[in-house]
Amino acid sequence: MKRISLIFVALLSCFATAFSQTPDGRSPAGGSYRVPKGFPMYYEAHDGDTTFFDTIEPIWVFPRGRSMRKGDWRKEYRLVYNFNKIYPYALVGRKMIAQVDSTIAADATKRSQRTQYIKQVEKELLGIFTSDIKQMTTSQGVLLMRLIDRECGMSAFEIIKEYESGFAANFWQVIAKLFSQDLKARYDPKGKDAKIEELVQIWDEGHWDQLYYSVFMEAPRKTVIKTDRLKSEVKKKKKRG
Repeated sequence: MKRISLIFVALLSCFATAFSQTPDGRSPAGGSYRVPKGFPMYYEAHDGDTTFFDTIEPIWVFPRGRSMRKGDWRKEYRLVYNFNKIYPYALVGRKMIAQVDSTIAADATKRSQRTQYIKQVEKELLGIFTSDIKQMTTSQGVLLMRLIDRECGMSAFEIIKEYESGFAANFWQVIAKLFSQDLKARYDPKGKDAKIEELVQIWDEGHWDQLYYSVFMEAPRKTVIKTDRLKSEVKKKKKRG
């Protein structure tokens, strides 16, 4: 009975302390109460009615029933992550190569003009992509080569040989061999590059954001490239007059 009385007295003491606090949060004895967390809501009053407003964070909503196709891409999260970062470079590369080919066909009538133009393009490309490529991992660099082959229809070896020289192509092929890579290897959408090809198809179908979110539970970070068009032009000699 004494124990129950003591508990009852303790509870009364707690309530007495709470109700004896002053409006500014200080008790007569100099203590303080816990300030409630949160913030005031915005509201508007019209004709005696009060309407409160709040901001709700956006959420991702995807169509129901989207399958993962041949497998669970969460097991291939590295490839999904790298593809998201690298594929935009391959798309820009395709556009730039088409621009270079068109410019050479239209304006570079002489070999000297072609050589000078290619050197100018190479310098411009280094200015655009050097900082980005330095931040890529080896696996991302290999993936970029595979995707450039797919988008441009030329292996890395063929691109170097076409726009530089056969010697340059063979030199870089030797370097690639030291890292167990082959610049001559062609893109194989039904073989070793089948998973890359599946990701390309998902991207082209407009379902990339959904796939990426299903793997990482966050929206994909967009790769921002400075430009997708080259400023280099074929320099022509001015006619004497």
